[in-house]
Parts: sequence; C-alpha cells; structure tokens
Amino acid sequence: MRAFAELYERLDRTTSTNAKVEAMVEYFSVAEPADAAWVLFFLTGRRLTRLMSVRQLAGWVGEATGLPGWLIEESYARVGDLAETVSLLLDDQSRERRASDLPLHRWLTERILTLGGMTREAQREAVSSWWSELSGRELFIFNKLLTGALRVGVSQTLVTRALAKVADLPPAAIAHRLMGAWDPTPDLVARLLRADGSDIDASRPYPFYLASPLETAVGVLGDPAEWQAEWKWDGIRAQLVKRGGVVYLWSRGEELVSDRFPEVVSRGLALGDGTVLDGEILAFRDGRPLPFAVLQQRIGRNKLTPSVLAHAPVVFMVYDVLELNGADIREQPLSDRRARLEAASPMFPASELIGASTWSELAIRREEARTLGVEGLMLKRKSSPYRAGRKRGDWWKWKIDPYSIDAVLTYAQPGSGKRSGLYTDYTFAVWQGEALTTVAKAYSGLTDAEIAELDRWIRAHTTEKFGPVRAVEPVQVFELHFEAIQPSGRHKAGLALRFPRIARWRTDKVAAEADTLDRLRAFLGEVR
Repeated sequence: MRAFAELYERLDRTTSTNAKVEAMVEYFSVAEPADAAWVLFFLTGRRLTRLMSVRQLAGWVGEATGLPGWLIEESYARVGDLAETVSLLLDDQSRERRASDLPLHRWLTERILTLGGMTREAQREAVSSWWSELSGRELFIFNKLLTGALRVGVSQTLVTRALAKVADLPPAAIAHRLMGAWDPTPDLVARLLRADGSDIDASRPYPFYLASPLETAVGVLGDPAEWQAEWKWDGIRAQLVKRGGVVYLWSRGEELVSDRFPEVVSRGLALGDGTVLDGEILAFRDGRPLPFAVLQQRIGRNKLTPSVLAHAPVVFMVYDVLELNGADIREQPLSDRRARLEAASPMFPASELIGASTWSELAIRREEARTLGVEGLMLKRKSSPYRAGRKRGDWWKWKIDPYSIDAVLTYAQPGSGKRSGLYTDYTFAVWQGEALTTVAKAYSGLTDAEIAELDRWIRAHTTEKFGPVRAVEPVQVFELHFEAIQPSGRHKAGLALRFPRIARWRTDKVAAEADTLDRLRAFLGEVR
C-alpha cells in the first residue's frame, strides 16, 4: 500500500508525461508481481465494485473522531471530495497509529474484498480498525478503494509506454496484450512482460484507433485524393474477432458484447480463422440506421426476446480489417486494408466510400448526413496504418453542425467532487404556449468564471427548494447544442435530446425570446 501511495503521489503532482512514465517504470521494475497486477488494474481505469457509500464513511468517521455531523459537512463543502475529507479528518487526529507493511494485494484480497460478505456493524468495526494502520495518502487511497471511486491521472497510452520500457518491447505489443478482459494476477504481469507473446488470450482485440475532431477548414488537409471519406456512423464501435473457430465481439470500452448481438456473432462464423474486423454495430432497417436509442434497448436487456430482436435489428458495418489468416496487418496502408476487407468479409456490409474530387463536393455530400441518420463524415488518410489510441493527423471526424436552440434555465443543483459547493447542473425549458416545458439537462460548456457568476445569481434568485435542487426565476437564456433528437415517452416534452451542452450564455436575450417546443418538434422532420 505504501509503494502504491508513493506512486500515486508522484503521478498526481506532475503534468509531465515523461515524469509520469518514469515514475511507473521505476515502480514496475521492482514491484512484487501480485501488487503490480493490482496497480495495473487501477492505472488502466478499472475499479472495484463499490462496497459502501462515502456517506457511510462520513458517519463512521464521526463516531471514530467524535466530530459533529455539521462539521464534517462543512469540511466536505470546503474540500469537495468526501473520501478525501474523511481522510483529512482521520489523519488530523492525534491518536497513535500502527504502521502497516501489509502488501497491496493482501490489503485487497484479505481485507477490502471481504467486506462485501459482512454485516454493516462488522464492516464498521473492520474499517475503523484498518483506518488506525494508515495515514496520509495511504488513508485517502484506502477510502477511495472502499467506495470504488479511485481514479489515477494517467492514460492507458502512458501505462503502455512504461510497461514497454520495462519489458523492452514495442508499445503496440503491450497495448494489444492489455486489451480485453483480464484478472489482476501475477500471471498477468508475467505474460505482459514476456518477450514471447504467443500465449496471449485468443479472444483479445486490438487497441482501437480513434479519430480526432476536425476543428479547422478541411482544406488544410491538402489534396483530397489522398483521403478516403466515409459516413460517420452513430452506433457502438466494435471489433469482431474470429480465432480458434470462436467469434468474439468487443465494444470500444473493452466489454465483451457477443451475447447482446447473436446475429452478428452467427454471421461472423463464416469468416476465415484469424480474422479481426473493426466497425460499428448499428440498429438498422430498410437500408438506413435507426436512432441510437433503439440500439440501447439491446444493450440494456438481460434477455433478448423475439420482440426485442424484431424491434431493434442490427448490422455490423465494417470499415477496416486488422488481422487476416492470423497475421497482424495494421501496418499496411489503409488503401490496401480496405481492398482486403471487401474480399475477406462479404457477409458484412462495408461502410460506403464517398467519392468527391474536391473538398467543396465533399462538403455538399456532408450536408446529406442528417437526412441519412449519420453524424457526418470520417476522413482517413489512404496511406495510414491502423494506430492505437487518438493519434492526430491521419483520421478525422468531420461532423455536421449540431442542432441549436435557446432555452430558459429553470432548475439547478450542486455538482460533484470539486464542484460540490457550486450549482453546476442545470435544467432547461422551452415555451409550450404560455408555459415552460423542461427539455434538457446540461452541465458542461461554461467557463469557471461564468459558473461562479451563475452560482451567485442562482442563490439570489431561488424561488423554491426541493432537497438539493433549486427552482430559479425563469429569466436566464442559454444557447444549447445537441447531436440528435427523437420522440420519447419518458420525458414530459415528448422528446429526448442527445448530448445536450451549453454553447453560450445569452445575456442579450430575454426569456420570451427562447425557442418553442414546436420548433424542436420541427427538427424531427429533418431526421426522418
């Protein structure tokens, strides 16, 4: 635990990527494999299931320290993170502490992970006892582990770089071995660092190559003949892996989703062994994609009934091939991979290539996106290899402009973490006749200065309180952007907006000038 706390401290106090990598190299070079496996688990963004809430910890720390609840709440409002508040309050106590040399993996397997089978009282006694063995950053990490909220400020790319240095292997090899599902065991560390990777799990996908948003004029990309254009589909990014006669379907979030899309897996059995395809799972009917919400019905159900399968038919739209006949072909140019893709996977539709001799012609085709139910265009350099992560320069997403409306702020509630003392989560409404009807919630898009100003205004213009939520005078207008709109029986307005966010605070407008529900309904005609 102490070594992990020291590593966390080094990572947390620097913004230098090289310094972060060096800290991880030093740790993994000497760490016990059983501990290293768990540290790797947390560094790559994985988390334990939450064993208890921070509110429980706050109650127990009150009992342990004798501090009143109001003081704990005030401390939390100042610190902004309840697990950190608990750690600071405990660490501030003058009681004697027994230093613990227990390794991290034993803290986890012999202590923390056993709490789930205990009664609440037994949990309180155990946690209180373990608190007395920890101090400083170790105490903070322990509390974060209990609540399943530990985050470490490194990307998987940096973790990959560090392990590659330790193992003296190419980063691409380590990145591939880290993909998919794995358990934090000493054997995992041994397999990751082994020079021969032939025993890597056959189901393992490759790291996904991610496009960057195109935020400049498209002409800066040079000669359009050097680029491949295709539609930007709005589905679930996935890799289909066929090895050893078995088909595996992985989401970009490294979740095995084969059981959610059995028809895709069934068709994948016709592929040659040693094939890996990259593409998009789409709800699809009559030659066009259905709204993303239809696809979500497949994701959120434990049992796929015939009616669900009929209501939400899917396709796997492929646009790249990463492995053929067991050979990794990611380093081949995209133009070559595309030719091999169309020959290798006739059972799956290939993403349509959009032909245009000039950027102006391509811009015209891009304007068709909304009526086709797609998000815009993907631009990929024909000579590019298939990289890992978001490497800028070769793949760009040229999305259509978002929908835009002016809406009135009606409710606000506090944020979380460092923003727990500020009103940063907002509810917005538009006019339906003479009344305002809620249409969206948003919490991103404002600067820190605007958030502070709006927070002061909210506190001074509250009309009602509903627990942590405040109703405010309906006078502030904000421009909202969102990606898609669709009918919804779950919302009072009868509509659902996808990815709503604040574009700007319209101090130049009064509430009467905000948009109407009829205008939002008119948007539906653009996507049918």
